[in-house]
Amino acid sequence: MTDRPILLVEDNPDDEFLVLMAFRKSTVQNEILVKRNGLDALDYLHELPQDRQPALMLLDLKLPGMDGLELLRRLRTTARTSTLPVVVLTSSKEDEDLVRSYELGANSFVRKPVDFNDFVEAVRQLGLYWLLLNEQPG
Repeated sequence: MTDRPILLVEDNPDDEFLVLMAFRKSTVQNEILVKRNGLDALDYLHELPQDRQPALMLLDLKLPGMDGLELLRRLRTTARTSTLPVVVLTSSKEDEDLVRSYELGANSFVRKPVDFNDFVEAVRQLGLYWLLLNEQPG
């Protein structure tokens, strides 16, 4: 398992709390960094050395300023972030958001479950796959 952090881009404090609680209840030990909007996340990623990029980004779509779709578009046009695994983690039920996320290069699209236990299990499985099983470049 990688020791690189997970970047959570989420503006809703309640959803942030649920994600952090879900990771605490799972076996994922990676540090979780939180950015509240797309611009802060983009700035953060571009300031990091290439070898310290997060292992995974969990991205909400509905963000103030630069939304998640615009952030995803920009990530995929820059060499240093083009291969960063991005899981869209959203409460959006819009099919257009799902299609657009994949068109812009999302690696996965997960709708936030309403039930906390289901949410914990979804986060556990995300961590297991993206941090333990999935092989990433450099």
